[in-house]
Amino acid sequence: MTKQFWINLPVKDTNKSKEFYSKLGFSTNTPLGNSDQVQLVIGDNNATVMLFPVSTFENFTKHEIVDAKQATEVLFSIDAESKEEVDEIARRAVKAGGTIFGEPSENQGWMYGCGFADLDGHRWNVLYMDMSKMPKE
Repeated sequence: MTKQFWINLPVKDTNKSKEFYSKLGFSTNTPLGNSDQVQLVIGDNNATVMLFPVSTFENFTKHEIVDAKQATEVLFSIDAESKEEVDEIARRAVKAGGTIFGEPSENQGWMYGCGFADLDGHRWNVLYMDMSKMPKE
């Protein structure tokens, strides 16, 4: 059975992407000392996102890479511990060079979130869920 799961993303500049995600508070490292790769470690379960140069990623996939600034490939979602943390991550994303596509706001009375795009246009959703306010079925 599968023991690990990670996501691979193409980026134009791994060093700039590493700096961007570090400014958001993500843990980053370069596995095996390979400066062409960046590993993001996210959350308590240590979810892994590997950032690769576009040329390396294209070699893996043998497929054209979508321009994430023009089309959505996937939406990554991460949780936050509070509304304030959602706001802080949004602020950090902009300060680090990202863009907000969904301003921090409340949704359905029990969720609060925002959406930001990284330097390459990959879209991220940050969400705080107040489970005490979640509607009962």
